[in-house]
Amino acid sequence: MGDMLKGKRGLVMGVANDRSIAWGIAKALADQGAELAFSYQGEAFGKRVEPLAQSLGSDFLMDVDVTDDDSLGRAFDQIGTRWGGMDFLVHAIAFSDKNELTGRFIHTSRDNFKNSLTISCYSLIDLARRAQPLMTNGGSIITLTYGGSNRVTPFYNVMGVAKAALESSVRYLANDLGPDGIRVNAISPGPMKTLAGAAIGGARKTYRHTEANAPLRANATLEAIGGTAVWLCSDWGACTTGEIVLVDGGYHVLGMPQTENL
Repeated sequence: MGDMLKGKRGLVMGVANDRSIAWGIAKALADQGAELAFSYQGEAFGKRVEPLAQSLGSDFLMDVDVTDDDSLGRAFDQIGTRWGGMDFLVHAIAFSDKNELTGRFIHTSRDNFKNSLTISCYSLIDLARRAQPLMTNGGSIITLTYGGSNRVTPFYNVMGVAKAALESSVRYLANDLGPDGIRVNAISPGPMKTLAGAAIGGARKTYRHTEANAPLRANATLEAIGGTAVWLCSDWGACTTGEIVLVDGGYHVLGMPQTENL
């Protein structure tokens, strides 16, 4: 336990189970003294999230649908009523029809394109707008992205486009909210063994490939990603905004696989 975030309060969105990246972040934030609220969507996810939240001493859970303005309004009203303000927001939300992540990108449907961009990208903009009035002393907003945003990745398809839009949104939001002392950054891990990651075709092969070829010969861990989030939410991250922070064992620097894997 530490106290880097003692006295700070924030909302973590996107915990699905104890292997979620959002959970790794939440645990690290709580270990450094932060007080947390959690969102979930639907009763099934609520049943998963509640015991995890309780294990960190939180009883502040809200059923939130990021495509529903009324749902979002109620959530931030609750935060304002209970806390009076907030210091950080963790946005770990993305979605696409997994049936469109196995074929060719050119076959992306209009409906899935709009839905993927709305949930995976626009939700960050909407949430930032709602969080801003509550971050009266400045704050930190963190989202999650992936290298498929700027390099073609098998089976990532429309999610690559959504993450590219998300990363651009991070930069524009950082500029908009900077005068308010609010920092906006993204963490970009390599492949992870998560519920979301498992939905990507060829996930196991991708995980093994990056682990074998990354300079550190390792994929990111929940602890490493959580530690990065602690830094970004703490006062030590006071001058970092608009960044895509890569936590991928260094895989992003490679031009081709290691010689032993060619």
